[in-house]
Amino acid sequence: MIKIKIPTSAKYDIFAGITAGVIALPMALGFGVASGLGPAAGLYGAIIVGLLAAIFGGTPTQIYGPTGPTTVFVAAIVALNLNNLSVVFAIIILCGIFQIILGLCKAGALIHLVPKPVVSGFMAGVGCIIIMTQITPFLGLTSQGNMIQALTSLLTLEGVNIQCIIIGAVTLLILSLKKIDKIIPVSFFALVVCTGACKLFNLNIPTSGAIPSGLPSITLAPISLEALFYIITVALGLALLASTDGLLTSLIADNMTKTKHDSNKELIGQGLGNMFSGIFGGTACSSSTILTVANIETGARTRLSGIVHALLLIMILLFLGPVVQAIPLAVLAGILIKVGLDVIYFGFFKELASVPKSDIVVTLAVLAITVFGNLLVAVGVGVALHAFIRRLSGVTMQTTQTKVENTEIEDSERLIRRVRRG
Repeated sequence: MIKIKIPTSAKYDIFAGITAGVIALPMALGFGVASGLGPAAGLYGAIIVGLLAAIFGGTPTQIYGPTGPTTVFVAAIVALNLNNLSVVFAIIILCGIFQIILGLCKAGALIHLVPKPVVSGFMAGVGCIIIMTQITPFLGLTSQGNMIQALTSLLTLEGVNIQCIIIGAVTLLILSLKKIDKIIPVSFFALVVCTGACKLFNLNIPTSGAIPSGLPSITLAPISLEALFYIITVALGLALLASTDGLLTSLIADNMTKTKHDSNKELIGQGLGNMFSGIFGGTACSSSTILTVANIETGARTRLSGIVHALLLIMILLFLGPVVQAIPLAVLAGILIKVGLDVIYFGFFKELASVPKSDIVVTLAVLAITVFGNLLVAVGVGVALHAFIRRLSGVTMQTTQTKVENTEIEDSERLIRRVRRG
């Protein structure tokens, strides 16, 4: 009998990839629902982008899937094009093409121009949007794609489902039990336990709905010339947002593994993934900070971990579709509310006394524009405002690569500690 000896490093990558895949499942389904495209779109995106970006991307230990920023952006697009989803998928496809172009033009280095206060305000805003838009399914109400709609629904609270609130609260309670993480990823444990409880007690609560039990099919449809300009401008905005989101996570991966990623190759890999995700009906994706940190801490060091993560999701799609469609929306909402809380850096309030007042102004401005306006505009305004205030106050901005990298290391270490505390 022939024995196949797997290298120790490969064993760690395989185990890490399986762990990341288990954690990714509820997040992919939840973000798919939050995007307005449905749980299958989230799963398709996680598989397609996860596989292609793992192979062609510039950060070997990165894990990809739907993220808070991309989901919020796509949800806003879906809300404006409910009767013509072909426009949404065209935007996702073109987003991927723009990311490839950005990579070929070597625009990856531009990530260093985004100041820390802008990133802090942006991530806090995204966290707030995720939490607010998931409160409605947590209460048993219809999911809403943006803050205004969510707040409007909460004013009346008509149709609140007590069973949804109970199962959502149990989900949050389980997610707070971090000791479970030593045995099994706590988000997956919560997903299984709460879904099983709903079936056991025959609870009458909304579920994820039908999940296709096979591989996705091509969803291309003709686009009118009138819609072309809109598609191009929105796709460019989504590409810039997804690229910024992804490269920030790459910096964190660098700090954890003591390596250096290739920003331009990373953009090309993500672009290929998003292009094909849109073609096959998946949502837009980027690098997931939570999944990447979990992947690296479990021992991942090569691309094999990301490939294994995607293959595991493919197996789930092919063989467990009927099981996945029974997952309650309130459970997914509970998981995403926890993700939203993790994204927000609450330590910012403790640092108010020591942080320059100009940084506080920039952070709060970006937070407000992100929550009630446009995510891409928030980043642009934040960068411009930060530069203007610095110039006005006579403070010279740090421009040397060494200083930029030191700031990135401090930020990434802080975010790693937050994700670990989870």
